[in-house]
Amino acid sequence: MRTEPVVHVTDLVKRYGGSRGGKTAVDGLDLVASPGITAVLGPNGAGKTTTIETCEGYRRPDSGTVRVLGLDPVTEAAALRPRIGVMLQSGGVYSGARADEMLRHVARLHAHPLDVDALIERLGLGSCGRTSYRRLSGGQQQRLALAMAVVGRPELVFLDEPTAGLDPQARRATWDLVRDLRADGVSVILTTHHMDEAEELADDVAIVDAGKVIAQGSPEQLCRGGAENTLRFTGRPGLDVASLLKALPADAAAAELTPGSYRVSGKVDPQLLATVTSWCAQHGVMPDRISVERHTLEDVFLELTGRELRG
Repeated sequence: MRTEPVVHVTDLVKRYGGSRGGKTAVDGLDLVASPGITAVLGPNGAGKTTTIETCEGYRRPDSGTVRVLGLDPVTEAAALRPRIGVMLQSGGVYSGARADEMLRHVARLHAHPLDVDALIERLGLGSCGRTSYRRLSGGQQQRLALAMAVVGRPELVFLDEPTAGLDPQARRATWDLVRDLRADGVSVILTTHHMDEAEELADDVAIVDAGKVIAQGSPEQLCRGGAENTLRFTGRPGLDVASLLKALPADAAAAELTPGSYRVSGKVDPQLLATVTSWCAQHGVMPDRISVERHTLEDVFLELTGRELRG
């Protein structure tokens, strides 16, 4: 079993548009991904896609070093390509090709591919196998792209938004497939806009912003941060948070994270819970849900980047 990093990026810089008046997409980024599942998160424009495409060998770095499975993805692409799987948002499929023939074609390029029929069945592609790619739904195209990325039994697979546009059933099936890949010794680099997906699947999470990795660790490590005691409740949007703050102890904080979703942090004890419920009663608020929870990955992300992930 591999113990050294599957991806090791040091001081990566990538610019677009030349040195004058251009844009620096990645600015001295460092990233180490160990065997297992690594989720890379970041707001749109943060540099995560450029970083992943550089690791895949599709972009040449302006400076810095990139090693994937110990190889340079540009100069040693011929040796690296058979060992990795890549899932692209664009699918990478000829628009007129049938779904099953494309998947079988990719499988034939590898020495020990997965069972194609079983993979088709698992990802719910059986009913559309003879349908041309351009006539598939967005979700079907997404599942086909995933199948093409993993059918060759790669050592490392890059998955770009693997559950985007999928219904809940297909999403769960994809999660199960990713877990099975890890159990079979396949490492996964995953980009996602779904925080619950990162928390469910990832052994390690790297948060990218402004072209750098600004935090990295397991979901548990990132969420620890002294905020295990967080009180959350849901109610009607637009409650007077300033009024709630006045009722709370001086060291407590309160915020409406998204419309109708509220967080109170500080020393969460029975007295604080009673204060919040009393304030709700005084203001005619019936909370739909109230709970004491740990800090979530979404909380960490927003605190670090100051932006919603879908930016």
